[in-house]
Formats: sequence, C-alpha cells, structure tokens
Amino acid sequence: MSAPAKNFTFICGADDFLVGRVGKERFEALAAKVPDEFSREVINGFAANVSEVEGAVNRFRDAVQTVAMFGGQRVVWLKDVNFLADSVTGRAESTLKLIEDLQQVLESVNPDETAVLITAAPLDRRRSFPKWCEKTADFSLIGGDADGASEALAGVALAEAKLLGASFAPGAVELMLAKVGANTRLIVEETRKLSTYAGEGATIEEAHVAELTPNVAEGDFFEAAEAFGSGNLQWTLTALHRHFFGGGDARPVISALQNRNRLLLQVRALVDAGEARLGPRGLDGLPRAQASYAPRFIGATEKSSFNLFTQNPWYVGKLAGNAKLPSLRRLIDNQQELIVAFEEIIRRPNEQEEVLREMAVRCLGV
Repeated sequence: MSAPAKNFTFICGADDFLVGRVGKERFEALAAKVPDEFSREVINGFAANVSEVEGAVNRFRDAVQTVAMFGGQRVVWLKDVNFLADSVTGRAESTLKLIEDLQQVLESVNPDETAVLITAAPLDRRRSFPKWCEKTADFSLIGGDADGASEALAGVALAEAKLLGASFAPGAVELMLAKVGANTRLIVEETRKLSTYAGEGATIEEAHVAELTPNVAEGDFFEAAEAFGSGNLQWTLTALHRHFFGGGDARPVISALQNRNRLLLQVRALVDAGEARLGPRGLDGLPRAQASYAPRFIGATEKSSFNLFTQNPWYVGKLAGNAKLPSLRRLIDNQQELIVAFEEIIRRPNEQEEVLREMAVRCLGV
C-alpha cells in the first residue's frame, strides 16, 4: 500500500541561491502537469517587516483557496520565504502568529486540487513550524546545516561538475573555494567556466583553477601572497610589480601576508610540539590538536587568521606545504618586517612598491 500524498512540498536551507534553484526545478516539474498558465501562481515570500509577512501570508491563503477557472489542479509557489529565520522579523510575536495561520492553511490543502510548494532560506530549524513541516511535508534540506558549510560548498561544485559531465582533480575544488570564498553563485559559474575550458568529460585540474579563477576571496593581491609564501623572491617581485602596475595599494598586500604568516606561526608551533605534521594530505593531526587547543581561542571563534582551527584543514596544509615551512624564528621575523613595512609606507606613501620590494628582499633574499 503506497503512502498517502503529502499536502505540500517544503524546500529549505541556509543558502537562498541553492534553495531557489532547486525550488525552480520543482516548480517547473509541477507546472508541466498543469497546462493552464492561469492555474500557476508564484507569490513572493520575502518580507522586511511584519506588515510584509502579513501581506505574503494573506496572498498565499487567497491563492490556495482559489478554484481553477477551467477545473483541474492549480500550482502555488510561495518562494523566497525569509521570515522563518532567527531574525528581528522572524522573532516578532505578530510573525509567529502569522506562521500559525500559515500552518492552518497548509493543513487544509487538498493536494489533488492544489499543488503547493514553499521555498525558505535561511530558517531557524529549532522553531515548531519547520519541525512540523519536516514531519508533514515533502521536506528537502538543501546544502545541509550551516555547520558543515565547507563540505556543502564543495558539494555544490562537485554536483555542478557532475551535471556538466566533468570532475575535479584532487585539490582543485579546495583551491577554487579558497579563491572565490563562500559565494555559491560564483562557485556554480566558475565550475561551468572551468568545465568548458577543460573540455567535455575532462578533469578540472588544479592548474586550471590557479590560472583561470579570480581571487575574489583575497582580491587581486592573492598572487603576491602566494609568491611570498612559496619563498620565491623573483616571483614575489614580479607579482608586486604587476599589482602596483595595475594601480594596487600596499596595505591589502601587507594584510594578506600577515594573515598567512599568523597561520604559519600556529602551524609551526604545532609541528615543533609534535602535535601535527605536514603530509601529502595536508596537515595531519589537526583534529586532535583542535580538541586540545581550540577552547583557548576565546573570542576568536569566527573564521579568522588568529585562530588556525577556523580554517579549512586542506587549505592550511596547502599553505604550509607550498615551500619548506620556515622556522619559528623566521616567521616571527617576517611578522616584524611586515610591521616595519606598514610603518614605512606611512612615511613614504609615494614609494609603496619600493617599500614592499625591500621587505621581500630582506625576508626571502637570505
């Protein structure tokens, strides 16, 4: 005996782009069964205040209760719902009452007469309404929970590549995420671009990502930071010249170098203490070290170069393994040199490239 049909479909997640994309596909599938275009209705559920929540719920109620003009089934999509989030609007008493009204409407839906689709992002899954939806609706959580953000973002790239008949070589997807950041739209577009470049059925190599993917996460000074971290003086000087030739400023370069140096200082300390070691798969032992030391990073729980354990382990291993890991003394000296360079550009604001070139020679020329 088959299970009874669900009253409605509920698609949710932390990322509005991913949820909206899946929702659009589901709506198109439902709409394909309803030839009368007047029997398809899309209602905007995005609300900046309680008044807009009330308007969205009322429009949705009217749409669900409307009978198809020529008979048959109707399709109603309440899209881009954001008032289920842990926000000022979402927590308001009036909003919570309106959500109760929404639940009553959904309980009365006859799926044979009206196919209802709701897409919501983000949302607070601790509330009673999402829990009720999970038990009652055709429920889909897209991208997993926010706690697994790195894995979810990698999953977006891998899924898109598979859809295009391509795949990522080891390390390629991690490098792409390091360069573009947590922008799902850009991840999808970059995957499409890289798949086209690699060719149908081919593998996207790490070299492709390094050559073609923009450095959105760290700006156009990514190359200078990469070159400096590799210990290659000539490459560093060339990258600095390219940066300043394009009208760049010294301060973001110094900031990028300091962020990386802070991470390497922490890696070096763990390696020297025997808590971790650099291996072919990155930094081995990081989870064990995190269990011992992460609680000591009070006030630095967000992703930051001040806390090694907030970083992607693969990225940290890649960062430390670009060249022979410098000694702790060398890394401390580098940090001091970066401070000196910052003070120097204040005194010589018209000689920023020369200041950083001198700093690079002092750090890498020995």
